[in-house]
Amino acid sequence: MTLPDTMRAMVTMGHGGPEQMVWRTDWPRPDPGPGDVLVRVGACGLNNTDINTRTGWYSPAVVTATSGSGHDAAGAEEPSWGGAPIAFPRIQGADACGCIVAVGDGVDPARIGQRVITDNWLRDPTDPSNKDAAGYFGSECDGGFAEYTVMRAVNALAVDSPLSDAELATFSCSYSAAEGMLCRANVTAADTVLVPGASGGVGGALVQLAKRRGARVIALASDSKHAEVAQLGPDRILSRAPDDLRGALGSEKISVVADVVGGPYWPQLIDVLERGGRYTCAGAIAGPLVTLDLRTLYLRDLTFTGSTVIDAQVMPNLIRYIEAGEIKPLLAATYPLEQLHAAQAAFAEKRHAGNIVVIP
Repeated sequence: MTLPDTMRAMVTMGHGGPEQMVWRTDWPRPDPGPGDVLVRVGACGLNNTDINTRTGWYSPAVVTATSGSGHDAAGAEEPSWGGAPIAFPRIQGADACGCIVAVGDGVDPARIGQRVITDNWLRDPTDPSNKDAAGYFGSECDGGFAEYTVMRAVNALAVDSPLSDAELATFSCSYSAAEGMLCRANVTAADTVLVPGASGGVGGALVQLAKRRGARVIALASDSKHAEVAQLGPDRILSRAPDDLRGALGSEKISVVADVVGGPYWPQLIDVLERGGRYTCAGAIAGPLVTLDLRTLYLRDLTFTGSTVIDAQVMPNLIRYIEAGEIKPLLAATYPLEQLHAAQAAFAEKRHAGNIVVIP
């Protein structure tokens, strides 16, 4: 196969607003190095991680909700999610789905032609369990907002599925984040799990993956999105933020809150946890600063867990779930890659249910 020397790509030039994403039709196509594969991208999903990295939201100086705009408090040298600045220009996009078209030294040529999705976590090959050394695809290296992308062969996970590239591009980030949260909270069939923001990518994944574990699931979502959320199989759906959450739950005993929302409503989420309950978190869409009465934490024997760098088995397990048809995508919309600005604007407005994907 003859490959072009250049490609179309959306290139992020620095921290800031959407204007930092520049459309290029002549960007050099990367070559796979030793241990790498070159993937022709079929689709790439949008995630909060991409926007938060561009805007500088991970900076400790930023205390507002995620919005998709540049944050004035975050300078160019502020750290990204991992606590260190990233290099620009950078092609973002974590959730790439595509086909391997070339391999680097040390990679079996038989992999050419495989359809793959990304395991986004770039682990130290000499110590994969070292979470301090982990990087993220589309952050510490170029990602999938382009016609071609290079990734480590170990991060290109073969998938055999009738789903479209766009549907498969909804899984890697959202579903791995959700499964990581449920692993940290040790969710089992004995649990009742409350999922705020259940219409979002991670929220919808939490609903499905908690149900897969046999748990009872109660979803919180805007009334206009209840029909879409119902497709994911929760046992109950409540309004996004009931004035009296305890009253709305009635006799339900919540053993786990799986949250990526945070913000001003957060104290009510904690207040409904039963004694010995667990709170697990992998985001703060509505705002990172919350109020906690420490007496609630210790007098009710609660456990709080954060989840970012997932355990190594999470993505291979997700591949199994996908191939077995145990989880399904909730694809909200697709956009051409050159319309990434409009796609991210729609993503930030949160009027959709599920995931938004761009097509190179």
